[in-house]
Amino acid sequence: MSNSNADIKSNKLVERGLKYALAPAALVILYLFFGIVGRNFFSYPTLVNIIDAAYYIGFIAMGVTFVIITGGIDLSIGTVMMASAIIGGTALKHGLPMLPTMLLIILVGMAFGTFNGLMISRLKMPAFIVTMGTMMISMGVGSIVSNVSSATFPIRGQSGGWFKSIFLYLTPDDLPIPTGAILLVVVAVICHILLSNTKLGRYTYAIGSNMEAARLSGVDVKKWQMLAYIIAGCTAGIGGISYAAIYTTILPAQGQGYELYAIAAAVIGGTSLAGGVGTIWGTIIGVFIMSVLSTGLPAMDLQAHWQTFFTGIIVIGAVLLDMYRSRKAAEVKLVTAADTYKASMLEKIAGMRQELAGCTGEPDRATALRKEIAAARTEMKATFMNMKAEEKAQAARIRAEEKAADREFEEMMKRTELKEPTK
Repeated sequence: MSNSNADIKSNKLVERGLKYALAPAALVILYLFFGIVGRNFFSYPTLVNIIDAAYYIGFIAMGVTFVIITGGIDLSIGTVMMASAIIGGTALKHGLPMLPTMLLIILVGMAFGTFNGLMISRLKMPAFIVTMGTMMISMGVGSIVSNVSSATFPIRGQSGGWFKSIFLYLTPDDLPIPTGAILLVVVAVICHILLSNTKLGRYTYAIGSNMEAARLSGVDVKKWQMLAYIIAGCTAGIGGISYAAIYTTILPAQGQGYELYAIAAAVIGGTSLAGGVGTIWGTIIGVFIMSVLSTGLPAMDLQAHWQTFFTGIIVIGAVLLDMYRSRKAAEVKLVTAADTYKASMLEKIAGMRQELAGCTGEPDRATALRKEIAAARTEMKATFMNMKAEEKAQAARIRAEEKAADREFEEMMKRTELKEPTK
């Protein structure tokens, strides 16, 4: 059965390859589509715009990937990002230097993440309710701290304006270089290492796969679940810094809807909403799919409401794709007699091919083996099809018998009810 095992392994590799190739292929197809149909899409400024649009969604999407893998959800990550940025901008306006301001933005995001983690892991509150409440709280806190006024970060040339070069460097010839892509990759590598090579990652996947089994195995579920939300808060803070660097002005009570982009990017990249499955690099590809979409639609002269419409379609499609993947993963394939016969014949044919490879100096034997291989393949195909047809016919007979038995039982119950005396 070595050949059948090899076939099973190869099929699994093909399925895994298709799974991981789906999102990159969609990204390439989408980019080529907008390049052909859109106006001036294949240009360096457009590429810079795509990368710029990926920063803040990319950072919060990486954080929300940790949360979703644990089986949770974070609806507050977009508003937390904006609240952190506007609180930092307000502190900057009151004289705080730029570097401490950036640290403050990250700390504010982590504080909201810690709050979410405590409510969900310690008090066992539903993640949906807690993070929806935190969404409103963060919007309110940002408005209160800023006194319902916008926060403006320094532009290039002003004191503190150096932080913009972290995300977009301008050469002496005013050529924009998206240096923020380096930071995005660095954060992605750190998150990938945390998920793939650390205790945190192992426990994150374990909690998302089966929380009760992880708890019974000795995993401190509360600790690691809360840490996932803290990481999400930290990435929200980094996302707030990147948003401030790109757009300069932060408005109060903003950020609603960004969480949908982040969740959609994670799901498109292969993260399962059921938990226990996901990768950072898949999420990054999902982020760039969303970024290409947001940049490509204006290139087709479509207004912002079209972008909202197509984003909604992508979110629904991503969830349907996740449901399909989960259902396929849960399927149990029964090995029938026909499958066993095919596996044994494939093993036999593989043995004959090996023997054929060794018949270099025996042309007559090689010719005979080729004929035997062709005959075996023909016999296998015909016999396998006949066996499958018999199995389908037998399954149909069993279903018909079950339906007949159900009808007979229903009729018997009706007769019994009619015979019972009325009280």
